[in-house]
Amino acid sequence: MMKAVGYKKSLPVEDPNSFIEFETEKPTPGENDLLVKIEAVSVNPVDFKVRKNAAKDKEMEKPKIIGWDASGTVEEVGENVKNFKKGDEIFYAGAIGRQGCNAEYQLIDERIAGHKPQNLSWEEAAAMPLTSLTAWECIFERLPITENSGNNKVILVIGGAGGVGSIGIQLLKKLTQFKIIATASRDETEAWCRERGADVVVNHKNLEQEMKSKGFEQVDYILNFSNTDIHWDAMAALIKPQGHICSIVETKDPVDLNKIKNKSVAFHWELMFTRPMFETDDMYKQHEILERISSLLEEEVLESTLNKTFHGLKSETFREAHRLQESGKSIGKNVIKY
Repeated sequence: MMKAVGYKKSLPVEDPNSFIEFETEKPTPGENDLLVKIEAVSVNPVDFKVRKNAAKDKEMEKPKIIGWDASGTVEEVGENVKNFKKGDEIFYAGAIGRQGCNAEYQLIDERIAGHKPQNLSWEEAAAMPLTSLTAWECIFERLPITENSGNNKVILVIGGAGGVGSIGIQLLKKLTQFKIIATASRDETEAWCRERGADVVVNHKNLEQEMKSKGFEQVDYILNFSNTDIHWDAMAALIKPQGHICSIVETKDPVDLNKIKNKSVAFHWELMFTRPMFETDDMYKQHEILERISSLLEEEVLESTLNKTFHGLKSETFREAHRLQESGKSIGKNVIKY
């Protein structure tokens, strides 16, 4: 048996039953699985979005375990596992269709796991997988960007101080030659973006006006890590003809794609869960990306985006972390060390 934290009904985070502690069966690895003893997990917007919507109308019979960012030690391996062995320290983001990491143990497909950077603590490592995969796939797979490209080109990062923005800015700064504009609305988030490598920081409120005041009428690429509905009109106006926009945030209402038609602008969606969700032929690519991220962290080309650490596999700890994440005032990543 193992301890876990989950929920049976979608409740406000202030409700004492929004998270519950319980005992459940320790899982057994499938042929491609690693059984991981978890040391630390981080909390992302996807966590509270799933928690708020998974059981709004009816209480589930068994508690649901969420969480998609973890670091830990391999305890058992499936019969087909090739790249990991018992005792390996790993980090990963997981698959949204499987049991989450808010527990003592979790199963993870080896094709979407990477070796933990040896110079990082458990909590520093747990902060990185989901956002690193998202940012990497946005920049180097969805957009037509290659490493060391981008000379004299400009990219706008909307939501620069969030989890994805914090590592996305670093990847752009260290691996490309783009001029990076990031959005932030507070002194502390502006400073955070500049420390990560942003060349220019603008307020996301009145974005078009802010951009023009800094001398930018249009940009070559836009990465939207914030609110697609709110920023759609500004993105359509600010993107250059034949430019590219990539967003990670779903829309509540339909957006008018006609606004970018005359410019022949390409719009891309990014969801780092796509590969494991559909078990795509290139699912193994996420292992490769995490191995590259691990190397860049060990070489100190990149740094962990950990900003706040909570402690304990306890319901109150998860309520506290989710409360901060939902507030919209989170900077970088929030991690829970078990």
